[in-house]
Amino acid sequence: MLKVDRHARILDHLAETGSTNVQDLTELLTVSGATIRRDLQFLHERGLLERTHGGAVTTAQYAGIGTRAKGLELPMLHRSGQRRAEKRRMAILAAALVPDGAVVGMTGGTTVTEVARILASRQGLTIVTNAVNIAAELVGNPGVRLVVIGGNARSASYELVGPVTERTLGEYHFDITFMGVDGLTPAEGCTTHDEEEAHTDRAFLRSSTRSVVVSDSSKLGKVTFAGICPLSSVDVLITDRQADAELVEAVRARGVTVSLA
Repeated sequence: MLKVDRHARILDHLAETGSTNVQDLTELLTVSGATIRRDLQFLHERGLLERTHGGAVTTAQYAGIGTRAKGLELPMLHRSGQRRAEKRRMAILAAALVPDGAVVGMTGGTTVTEVARILASRQGLTIVTNAVNIAAELVGNPGVRLVVIGGNARSASYELVGPVTERTLGEYHFDITFMGVDGLTPAEGCTTHDEEEAHTDRAFLRSSTRSVVVSDSSKLGKVTFAGICPLSSVDVLITDRQADAELVEAVRARGVTVSLA
């Protein structure tokens, strides 16, 4: 396992549990205790966790926010290496939905970024995004007309959000929008960690003829802080084949087309 992948797994595990120790991580990652201690120190120095005697806790828990800080948002940098093969397969399915000459809306997220990388080779598309990392992927391709929506920058997701973003999105129309989420259930619909990001995502959906959620199976069955939309606002869900079969059928029962990559 590459170092960046190991760090992503540690942060993901910590976000789920709130705290961990060296022994648990050595068993989870099948590496030595010395390697885990170096990893924890590296992540601690970058403010991504707090070291404790024999382990680590989330920075939120260390600061006294709750007794056990679960479901925290991981920075984009440390999510980008997770489930890369699955995200690439999902992105191929998603990109196939885009007709020639389409106007495409793209929110932030690691899987949506993979879609952008595939669309970067297309010609004649107009792509509108509020994610600065996606803009960086596309700006060098003369075949794509790129529109970047301004706003307040979120360091965790590289997205621009806020009133300016929402007002500007209201002036456009998209043939199809690709949206990333942090949680999705049949009952609660699509959710994310940040309320401003949720408002911006809804603005994308209001301006779009077709909405496609691209999300790996680790997000399915989870509910995070801010509601984006009910499943009635989603036309297509693209996820991976590790998704729980019962949950997939429940999503389909809500009228959403589900494609498994």
